[in-house]
Amino acid sequence: MRLLLGILFASVFMLAANAQDSPFRKELKRADLSGTNMEVITSISEIKPGDTSTLHVHHGEESFYVLEGGTIELPDGKQVPFPTGIAAVNVREVPHGAFKVVGDNTVKLLTVHIVDKGKPLYDKPPSK
Repeated sequence: MRLLLGILFASVFMLAANAQDSPFRKELKRADLSGTNMEVITSISEIKPGDTSTLHVHHGEESFYVLEGGTIELPDGKQVPFPTGIAAVNVREVPHGAFKVVGDNTVKLLTVHIVDKGKPLYDKPPSK
């Protein structure tokens, strides 16, 4: 019994260590996507000035809408507007993120992920 509990504890710890998430994300709702082995996750992300979004991928699609825009700095140092009201989709396994919020405004996003159930929501891009 002690061995079984030890294995269970180690497995949970390893899953938690491997799974990644964004520290800027607050999950609002999660539900199964009927007829599939996928789930729908709705969240709000707030990235404050000085904060950096890491380069990542999703195991499915991510749709986002900018609730409150600002200015972001790309990895090459170029600063670009990230305006309120834009919407876009990040497709499966395509690396994105890797920007820093600059200026005075917090960037606030509404995100909807439709992703493979049981996989981490945020993952490192595959090595080239």
